Amino acid sequence: MTRLTIRIDFDSNRHVGHGKIRLLELIGEHGSISQAAREMKMSYRRAWLLADEVNRMFSEPVLETQHGGAGGGHARLTTFGHALVGHYRAIETQALKSFKKQIVELERRLRPAAPI
Repeated sequence: MTRLTIRIDFDSNRHVGHGKIRLLELIGEHGSISQAAREMKMSYRRAWLLADEVNRMFSEPVLETQHGGAGGGHARLTTFGHALVGHYRAIETQALKSFKKQIVELERRLRPAAPI
């Protein structure tokens, strides 16, 4: 199945794309960076670094975290974090609608997939 992925480059060092957005979605679902990391099959450290990178990218926090203790730690998306995910998904949906005709034409010209 063909899919369209978007990467938004704000400048040479700051960008968001489908991976970071999916990580944020999973953190929002689970309230946990470690659980989101497990679902994405990446290390906790990698997930934490990516989440921290996005969090430092904007003037408003994307995530709020609480370090572990007796009850364990947790992470949650802020209002702006939810808005960031929503804006990204809206851009993705609009792009897919805008380029559907061209994507269908390219799909039509694909060679059959090689057997696995």
